[in-house]
Amino acid sequence: MNLNQPKEYPRRFVPEEADLGKWETIEPLFRNLQDRELKSKAALEQWLLDQSELFACLSEERGRRYIRMTCHTDNAEYEKQFLDYLENIEPRCKPYEHALNKKYAACPVRLEMDYERYKVLDRNIDAEIKLFREENIPLQTESQKLSQSYQKLCGAMTVEFDGQEQTMPQMAKYLEETDRPRRQEAWELIARRRLQDREKMDEIFDQLIQIRHRMALNADYPAFIDYAFQMYKRFDYTPLDCERFHQAVEESVVPLARKILERRRELMRLDRLRPWDTAVDPLGRPPLRPFQTGEELLAGVHKILTRVDPELASIFQEMGRRGELDLESRKGKAPGGYQYTLDEIRRPFIFMNAAGLHRDVETLTHEAGHAFHAIATRNEPLLPYRDSPIEFAEVASMTMELFCAEYYHEFYSEADAARARRKHLEGIIEILPWIARIDAFQHWLYSHPQHTREERNRYWLELDQRFGMPLDWTGYEAARESLWQRQLHLFCHPFYYIEYGIAQLGALQVWKNFKRYGSSAVADYKKALALGGSRPLPELFKTAGAQFEFSAKIMAPLMSEVEKELASLAE
Repeated sequence: MNLNQPKEYPRRFVPEEADLGKWETIEPLFRNLQDRELKSKAALEQWLLDQSELFACLSEERGRRYIRMTCHTDNAEYEKQFLDYLENIEPRCKPYEHALNKKYAACPVRLEMDYERYKVLDRNIDAEIKLFREENIPLQTESQKLSQSYQKLCGAMTVEFDGQEQTMPQMAKYLEETDRPRRQEAWELIARRRLQDREKMDEIFDQLIQIRHRMALNADYPAFIDYAFQMYKRFDYTPLDCERFHQAVEESVVPLARKILERRRELMRLDRLRPWDTAVDPLGRPPLRPFQTGEELLAGVHKILTRVDPELASIFQEMGRRGELDLESRKGKAPGGYQYTLDEIRRPFIFMNAAGLHRDVETLTHEAGHAFHAIATRNEPLLPYRDSPIEFAEVASMTMELFCAEYYHEFYSEADAARARRKHLEGIIEILPWIARIDAFQHWLYSHPQHTREERNRYWLELDQRFGMPLDWTGYEAARESLWQRQLHLFCHPFYYIEYGIAQLGALQVWKNFKRYGSSAVADYKKALALGGSRPLPELFKTAGAQFEFSAKIMAPLMSEVEKELASLAE
């Protein structure tokens, strides 16, 4: 990534030459904000702008270090720089952030501010004040370091296959090959490699559970789930609503997912499906291979975006020119994919591990949706409003996946484009039970913080009865038990996963509008993105043309719509 980009938003409070990796530079800026008199509405508004600028600069310092580290997990200096920030800068900032929140909450002039403009900010700050405990700062730092240890373990995983050392993302393509023994060999290599680190991952996770539980108790919450809902500012739904989501998925989605898998078994003419049989084409056609190089992936997605909306395509093209894309998998690169907004320059960066798979196209269009969200809010002066709640941030990305899927023929023949669209829609049906399972798992984990590893594994398998698919795991019981360890969110972002399910329901609704109304649905989508986090979730969904609802009432009709679309796509 080009980290030396020109600034379109010059600093007005933080000195240009300030080294934001040094506490002696940062602390005077916090003290300036803390000591400033706020006797008028104008003074308070300027104070909020200066605070936003400081937090944006600090966020970008952290972001640049994180990006370098995840792009090069084998670079000890990059890891050291990131950990130094986690250990020596972030913990020192937190008491000042809390003091500034209290200063704002107690400011009499606050009552003169425009209520509609500031009501979301107000409730967020009130929540942060309620949550803050100084004794949790070292625990948060330790949690982040443990999460980094997990990512480092994952980034170092390689196997020898096809005469070369390959990463886990690179191995995924072999699970799509039509040669069943070869698929099995690849799957077994992946499973054995992951099991090598099973004990280490269990040790990391055991520590994370206890740290998070202590953080909740310190903040006067009975369990981490209550702490997490406050931490994520989930004002518009409750843990009970999540349980309703689990139930709705079990009733409305799991039967369809199992029906699709049974159809796969029949098409493949197998007595039973094994774990290595779920990614291959059921009719034995060659795997979808939309591109070979990162450049080809970039060009193809740009063509698709041009069909969706020329303005969005132009934004994406500019990202490529500015070096804001790191797409291809390589040794030493952290797993997964993300979009990271550099908050000072207000520009997005996309990281992923492309290996020539169709899923890579979906990942890039997904992360592009996040990037468009970041660009849409660039001119919002308040940093907190440039980010939306995760439940809507993922609507931005998942909707973009669905929009782009309509134009897969830019990568494929018409027949393969239909096949790719079918694969994408089936993937949505497949992921919703997994999301419900991961979320239900977390509800149990943090409701039983003293659980043993055996109890944890047993409950994971119990959830398989509710949400799992009819696969034969005979001989691979250990891999089945530890399958949850592949879910990065459990280690790095606790309770951040139900958002994907809520957002998927929103995205499906916007997609329905797109199929009916075309460009007007895209216009509504962009209008909603531009709101950032300045409005409550129900309003963000409504602006995009969707309902903020995730019960069976909304889920069942959406599943019928997807099933109808699948029926229109030739097998």
